[in-house]
Amino acid sequence: MNDLSKFDPWLSDDGPAALVIREHLMPVEGADGVLFPATFASGDNFPGGYNIDGEPTGKNVCLVDSVGSQANRIEPMFAKEKYSHLVPQVVVKAGEKDVNMLSAGHRAGDALVRCSELQKELQDAFKAVLQGDSLPLAKIAPTSLVFGVWDSRDTQAKLPRLVSSTIRAFDVRKLTRSAQFVPAVEYIDQKLLEDTDDKKTRDAYAERGFIHVPASGSHGGVIASGGVRRDAKLSLAALRLLSAGKDQKKTLALRRYVLGLALAAFTYPPSGYLRQGCNLVIDPDKPRDFVEVRNDGQRMPAKFTHDEALAFATAAAKAFGVGESRSVDFDTKRAMTDVKGEPAEGEKPGKKIKK
Repeated sequence: MNDLSKFDPWLSDDGPAALVIREHLMPVEGADGVLFPATFASGDNFPGGYNIDGEPTGKNVCLVDSVGSQANRIEPMFAKEKYSHLVPQVVVKAGEKDVNMLSAGHRAGDALVRCSELQKELQDAFKAVLQGDSLPLAKIAPTSLVFGVWDSRDTQAKLPRLVSSTIRAFDVRKLTRSAQFVPAVEYIDQKLLEDTDDKKTRDAYAERGFIHVPASGSHGGVIASGGVRRDAKLSLAALRLLSAGKDQKKTLALRRYVLGLALAAFTYPPSGYLRQGCNLVIDPDKPRDFVEVRNDGQRMPAKFTHDEALAFATAAAKAFGVGESRSVDFDTKRAMTDVKGEPAEGEKPGKKIKK
């Protein structure tokens, strides 16, 4: 079996449903340390703050890092020197800032790339997806096939995430914290600033650090008595839905290429630093699960390393032919037309701008 056919059993119709990794984490301070989950804005009857399902002080599950956040942390790995040869490096120049598409939140469906000279090319690629051909998109934005994409502003083409990862804490106790800012000098008492009862002025004093400012009862993190766990999945069943139209040879090359990218991302050791107050490490007392899940529910140990995944991804990328790397400019005129929902001059309504 050559390197390219190494994982072909996973691409067959009777192949496994998924690969699954479960690893137990803990704060760097220790298993009973305080960690700070993600906070979310209020809406849809959610009051805002930590996303905790269940009893606030009993059996519950707290979302520490969402699937979208995890994807946005992992995807930029492909811009690093060690992995950059695997995918086209597409950079959009927006004013004085250069943004790699790998860092765009909506990937190939992001406004940043939609409002550039790539617009028509991406539109055609999404239309091809709707016709069962993902090859054109793989040549421009292959990580959109790995982490999922939705062209919600145009063709409505949607591809599922093949690689997903979420971090949750269990049985958490929510904490609060309070603080008091004390200025270096009593500016008002020392007659350096005028005393005032005007709220706008007092608020300005506070904002600029001239007066005492209390902060009481704000989010203070959680203690997870039930532990913290990262669950990651690579959906092989979803990957097998990708095709290059009816061309079986090209379809196999496409699936091998996307599988290589997915395996590299799936086994990539993510950073444990998520945000201030949330630096997580592996819990050495709890074993890591890495299994191949069959369609009949059987779970078998998966035995390959990240280096092996990278070697396969490199071979598959070479055989597939990685798309062209390029730098394009953000187009303000396209953006304004996009905002207004108007077609370009000479085009029929409902179509996007053609350069």
